[in-house]
Amino acid sequence: MAPDSTPVLPQYPELILAALEAIGSKKGANKSKISRKIQLTYGTLPAAHATLLSHHLNRMKATGQLNFVQNNYVIPDPDAPPKRGRGRPAKPKKPVPEGAVKSPPRPRGRPANPGSKPKAATPTVSGEKRGRGRPPKPGKKVAAPVLLPSGERRGRGRPPKVNTPVSAAPVGA
Repeated sequence: MAPDSTPVLPQYPELILAALEAIGSKKGANKSKISRKIQLTYGTLPAAHATLLSHHLNRMKATGQLNFVQNNYVIPDPDAPPKRGRGRPAKPKKPVPEGAVKSPPRPRGRPANPGSKPKAATPTVSGEKRGRGRPPKPGKKVAAPVLLPSGERRGRGRPPKVNTPVSAAPVGA
């Protein structure tokens, strides 16, 4: 077998850190400057160089190996304090003594009004099922259902129009 003529490249994180150190700018360098520096140093690069570089830059940024400031990648200062996340920091927790019983967590949502009574599905006083709508006021007479001359109950809502035949007189006579 013939040995490969392609040079062996170091791992991409090493390439990126070496390129940033070679550039030596305090403000760092953007992706195109890093890529150009790697290409000038090592010559021939793999076909997927741009994809590999983007992937490793994003991974190094996520793990904290690089900082991303004003569209430039910068090697973080080891003496600088770590950046704090957004929002208010959490309160320090008191140590719990061993053998202590932990109370259950608070329920989610808005607490119930202390003055309200819990609603129970109890039947009405008379034992009948309640109808829809607002119940009538006590002591007020309830109207009897309207009966038609034929003895039927009238339905709810407006009655339909009744089409009555008109006399056979011509219109406009």
